[in-house]
Amino acid sequence: MPDELTIANRLGVSRGTARAALGRLVQEGLLERKAGVGTRVAKQRAESGIRAWRSFSGEMAAKGITVENFSSEFRRYRATEEVARALEVPPGSSVQRLDRVRGWDGQPVLFSRSWLHPRLRLTGSEDFGLPLYRLFEEASGVVVEKAREEFAAVAAEAAIAKRLGVSRGTPLLLRRHTVSDANGRPIEFAEVHYVSARFTLTLDLRREFL
Repeated sequence: MPDELTIANRLGVSRGTARAALGRLVQEGLLERKAGVGTRVAKQRAESGIRAWRSFSGEMAAKGITVENFSSEFRRYRATEEVARALEVPPGSSVQRLDRVRGWDGQPVLFSRSWLHPRLRLTGSEDFGLPLYRLFEEASGVVVEKAREEFAAVAAEAAIAKRLGVSRGTPLLLRRHTVSDANGRPIEFAEVHYVSARFTLTLDLRREFL
């Protein structure tokens, strides 16, 4: 990368603004600085489970794993209090629900249940084998922007255990998230159960200097 002064002159900003922007990109892992070498674009890393919430299939593909869809069910339901609160719709409103069992090497790894906001206007004829947020963009023109995640350790209930091919009471990782569009409006509320023995979710953290 050019030095701070060169970047500032090219962009017509102060050197302090250029320095702050470069520092932010270094913190986000997009650039790296080395003494005697300078600033350069950082080498792309395989995304962790947290950083890659936009595309689970893409993350697994980067690891050489092809995700299989074992089952998919799309129906309309009445929103419970919890779902209505997450999607910001009146309780009892008609929402769409997508259930999917996914995994690899012939083994189910996760069961996801997504409640979808009516504004997506999905019909059920879409290709749910696609990465979900890519499907939203192609079918509805909705671009996802952020997600709020919660995690818990749970024991498999009978219905979920049957879907995942495990015994009742098997330890599962429960990941609950609410996904919003570029305008901050919720579009999906989901619960994803992972078989702990078949999947590890990792966090890639970076220290922030205040």
